[in-house]
Amino acid sequence: MEVKYVQSKMRELYLEKDKQRGLFGTFTWLVEEVGELAEALLSGDKTAAEEELADVIAWSFSIANLVGIDVEEALRKKYNI
Repeated sequence: MEVKYVQSKMRELYLEKDKQRGLFGTFTWLVEEVGELAEALLSGDKTAAEEELADVIAWSFSIANLVGIDVEEALRKKYNI
């Protein structure tokens, strides 16, 4: 699975909902998911951590889509990959 594909699917599935929610609302969901990831990590529950990490990544893509950032390109620039 490629980053560009995942971002595209997130755009296709959620962009309209994310636009309605707005940037601040979408960011708030991301922060909530980061909190849930922290709880899963602290509890040592690997299955829950996997699920929450996927949510954090998905909400990050939603934010990127709202503000027009190509995540794959951002990763290339930041980490020279």
